[in-house]
Amino acid sequence: MPKSVTRSSKLGAAERAAAIEVLKAKELDILVIGGGIVGTGSALDAATRGLRVGIVEARDWASGTSSRSSKLVHGGIRYLEQLDFRLVREALIERGLLLQRIAPHLVKPVRFLYPLTKPVFERFYIGAGMLLYDLFSYTGGRPPGVPHHRHLTRRQVLRAMPSLKANAFTGGLTYYDAQVDDARYVANLARTASFYGAHVASRVRVEGFIKVGERVVGVQAHDLETGEKFEIRARQVVNATGVWTDDTQAMVGERGQFKVRASKGVHLVVPRDRFQSKLGLLLRTEKSVLFVIPWGRHWLIGTTDTDWDLDKAHPAATAADIDYLLEHVNKVLAVPLTRDDVEGVYAGLRPLLAGESDQTSKLSREHIVAHSVPGLVVVAGGKWTTYRIMAKDAIDEAVAALDGRISESITEDIALLGAEGYQAAWNKRGKLARAFGVHKVRIEHLLNRYGVLTDELLDLIRERPELQEPLPGADDYIAAEVVYAATHEGALHLEDVLARRTRISIEAWDRGVSAAPVVAELMAAELGWDAARTKREVNYYLKRVMAERESQLQPDDASADRIRLEAPDIVAS
Repeated sequence: MPKSVTRSSKLGAAERAAAIEVLKAKELDILVIGGGIVGTGSALDAATRGLRVGIVEARDWASGTSSRSSKLVHGGIRYLEQLDFRLVREALIERGLLLQRIAPHLVKPVRFLYPLTKPVFERFYIGAGMLLYDLFSYTGGRPPGVPHHRHLTRRQVLRAMPSLKANAFTGGLTYYDAQVDDARYVANLARTASFYGAHVASRVRVEGFIKVGERVVGVQAHDLETGEKFEIRARQVVNATGVWTDDTQAMVGERGQFKVRASKGVHLVVPRDRFQSKLGLLLRTEKSVLFVIPWGRHWLIGTTDTDWDLDKAHPAATAADIDYLLEHVNKVLAVPLTRDDVEGVYAGLRPLLAGESDQTSKLSREHIVAHSVPGLVVVAGGKWTTYRIMAKDAIDEAVAALDGRISESITEDIALLGAEGYQAAWNKRGKLARAFGVHKVRIEHLLNRYGVLTDELLDLIRERPELQEPLPGADDYIAAEVVYAATHEGALHLEDVLARRTRISIEAWDRGVSAAPVVAELMAAELGWDAARTKREVNYYLKRVMAERESQLQPDDASADRIRLEAPDIVAS
């Protein structure tokens, strides 16, 4: 592979600066706006077709919706009931691809229990749905990568999940889906796009479009790290801004052909020892479904589904949201959870295609691609799991307007960085642990976050043994991961590491307060921060934690939003 491509496998401050120089100097074939799962997927799709590609993100990779999902890679079993078979089949095929080919180091099988409350008919009805779910997963021409569903008796359910109320169910069914650290996946995807030649830059905000007549030929960009404003020229621009789609479209001076509505989903993080279970849990609610998802040493409990028309960058959970989730999960738990059991809370927004319904839970999870004006492709809607299909469709639409023969999408066969050879690395994890004098569990943790790139972290530890120390209040993570995030994974701010490259902000009891000064000092050494900048980064993060905690005590969205916005976004310079 040419050196220029190989160099881009590292995504640090120097690589970002080099990418911006190219964005300023050369006309691109395709510029992608938005650094979430669909935007980064689109950049990879375009780059692997041999196109000259750039991608810009106003904040950090995955800092919006894509880091605040249920962290599931799934077909969407509830869409079977809505008879949306095409969406379910498409998502299940993608699930298999992600598990087995594209990112086996990041996407893992997870087993769920669906408890039954009514005899005979419910078992038949739900069982038929799960049989269909299994059958769809085989239609992609390869095995699904997970076992099929099973029926359980009441006694078997209690054995698998002893913490359930004995009278809350008559039996159950188990089935498999998959889970992923969504933020880590997106950062890896951006880095993989860079590896294949895309020019990627976070913290670059698009503030307007450049038009020649009716045609979009580029954007006006603002580097939020340096304050510099510049133009980026491109033959086609792809708007992949999720819940910000309507705002981005408004800059063109044209009304979009469709509207995107934001639906707020809230999740709770609870310690794994608060109740005993070998399985995750899927529960029906009066509005939708509720998941209890195993997540390392924690459970994720979610989600809500309510309209949100306030600040899109910082959706806030309310006391009512938290109480709603606790109330529903406690209906089936023998020992109820309380507020004191909640370690972390996060809120995210789903970009739903607006339809006739007033209820966000009934809006479409389908995606749509349109050439809203010449030179500008818009992609919106969809599910996290089907991001690759959305990206392919968006680039297909953009490519149709370009001259010359251009390759079809090949991302079905493009593994993310760290994926190739992962299974072999996993098989020798014990040997690695002994060689480095590190506990085997620590090596497993690294392999499931970095895949074969774990070698690069172990090299850091070999050079600087102090980097194997765990972070204060967050024993799952070590100092080497902070250094690596700043030098290789595009982390520019303290929040990028605490909230997204690691998940300390939602997994630690203090939400990262004790880790913040240590992490900031490690980043300062790599990014050249002075003492004042380091202190500012810590103070900003502490304000964010305080505002989030306070917002989660508020009774309604408006109050929570007002409190959350008291912690402003950090300004670099």
